[in-house]
Amino acid sequence: MPVNRRTLLGASAAGAAAAVAAASPAAAKQSAKRYSFTVMGTTDLHGNVFNWDYFKDAAYSDAAGNTRGLARVATLVEQVREEVGRKNTILIDAGDTIQGTPLAYYYARVDPIAEDGGPVHPMAQAMNAIDYDAAALGNHEFNYGLDTLRKFESQLDFPLLGANVIDTETGRPAFPPYHIARLRTPRGKDVKVAILGLCTPGVSIWDKAIVDGVLDFPSLETEAAHWVKHLREDKRVDVVVISAHSGTSGTSAYDTSTGLGIENASKIVAETVPGIDAILVGHAHVEIPETRVTGPDGGEVVLSEPLCYGQRLTRFDFDLVWERGQWQVESVAASVLNSNTVAEHERITEILTDEHDEVVAYVNQVVGQAAIDLDTAEARYKDEPIIDLITKVQEDVVAAALAGTEHAGLPVVSQASPFSRTSLIPQGDVKIKDLSSLYIYDNTLVAKLLTGAQVRAYLEYSAQYFVQTAAGAAVDPEAITNEGGRPDYNYDYVSGFTYEIDIAKPAGSRIANLKHAGADVDDAQEFVFAVNNYRANGGGNFPHVAAAPELWSESIEIRTRIIEWVTAKGALDPAEFASVDWVLTRDGVPVF
Repeated sequence: MPVNRRTLLGASAAGAAAAVAAASPAAAKQSAKRYSFTVMGTTDLHGNVFNWDYFKDAAYSDAAGNTRGLARVATLVEQVREEVGRKNTILIDAGDTIQGTPLAYYYARVDPIAEDGGPVHPMAQAMNAIDYDAAALGNHEFNYGLDTLRKFESQLDFPLLGANVIDTETGRPAFPPYHIARLRTPRGKDVKVAILGLCTPGVSIWDKAIVDGVLDFPSLETEAAHWVKHLREDKRVDVVVISAHSGTSGTSAYDTSTGLGIENASKIVAETVPGIDAILVGHAHVEIPETRVTGPDGGEVVLSEPLCYGQRLTRFDFDLVWERGQWQVESVAASVLNSNTVAEHERITEILTDEHDEVVAYVNQVVGQAAIDLDTAEARYKDEPIIDLITKVQEDVVAAALAGTEHAGLPVVSQASPFSRTSLIPQGDVKIKDLSSLYIYDNTLVAKLLTGAQVRAYLEYSAQYFVQTAAGAAVDPEAITNEGGRPDYNYDYVSGFTYEIDIAKPAGSRIANLKHAGADVDDAQEFVFAVNNYRANGGGNFPHVAAAPELWSESIEIRTRIIEWVTAKGALDPAEFASVDWVLTRDGVPVF
């Protein structure tokens, strides 16, 4: 090859660069092609647009100073985009978007969203305005039925992802499994970032009436293994981020022995599926700024879960380096940003104030009069009238539904949980917001057939909620519940019986003096069990109820039935619905 000035200078420069690199690895690193970008993530927004508590008709506040809502998240997102450059960011969500507040309920049931010309869901309006790139499906997306979900999907400017949400007829994903974002770099070659969406398999239990025979939910691990390989080998993506509506604990609130996948499997996915760089975690409602897991290929997977309701925004910062003709992830760091550090974004306030005001007017409608204050402050450990209201309404609805059937002569008993510790129905005017705060979930009502022996086993399981406390020990009401981390919504009252819960005894032998209509309960006696659909389908893994014969069910929310009952009565007097049916004891002596 002839030597000219250009080749001579080029060879000299290359030699000099090599000498510098050999002398200084840091200099070599600095000279490599690099690119950085940021993925932001939310999860479990549950219909929170503004920092507003519709149940209290006031701005949301808590002891930790948290704030809520997409309006504040929008401000955080804008700040990050300004910092790193809009074209260097991706915004995603990990599910549970359209259920959880009266605002979300209103546009699902009172003034339902429509595909053409009707109301547009406030969450769709807000997320479109903020410019999300993709969102995974959460289990609560299915609560209002597939028709409402598809309408919501049609109103979005970005895809709803569900790689393990499978159409039973075709065997293929019923929603897009992934979304690929292309990021332009100053180095000439785009970075291809894949967002893979996964949903907890619990949907097949909790919303069985909606998805049974229509959708299947295989495990996150199996579907992630298939799709990550596809994205890496066939789509040649540079980065894989999973948006998983599934916590990190590896536990489930239902029985997995039948083969149903693990409810909270995000960490398992990170540990068992090669080729993942980061996971945005959802579903568990806990804050995980950053946790690192070693994948099966030896690479590090970074997981982060922002606190629910728009209280936090996760930020994944990626550093890439160009090596051997492709982009390689050099490092990933995760952190969370607090929405209480910013104001609500003017754009979100502008487009959704009218919808917010409409819902505020709705929840402040007066539907009855309460004779006394009714509250849930002590409902975890005392039989409180306010929970008896729920069981009474459920009993009445089921009894009316079964009138004239072969089961009409059986006694109707009813289950309810102390969902909230702060619900209050004040003496005087009873408003929709008061009753909504009592029943915060969109559960529907089911009637099952149980025997006396099965009811006893059900109550024994429920009583595991209490911490074993010796007869002579001091009692702190705040310390005797939630044994093993069991949440309040997995402790059940059962009406129609009288019984004692002896917390001095070990779990499994606590229910004493179980009676119905003043007589000892016979193991073979049959009862109609009024139960919410979450519990009826196995939620909480209570014994017998999921497998019990179903006598009746409906799609109207229990909350709506409570509102109807109070409206029809006009007066809310505990004398009509309340009684002390159960009591905590220690060796037969009442605790309180």
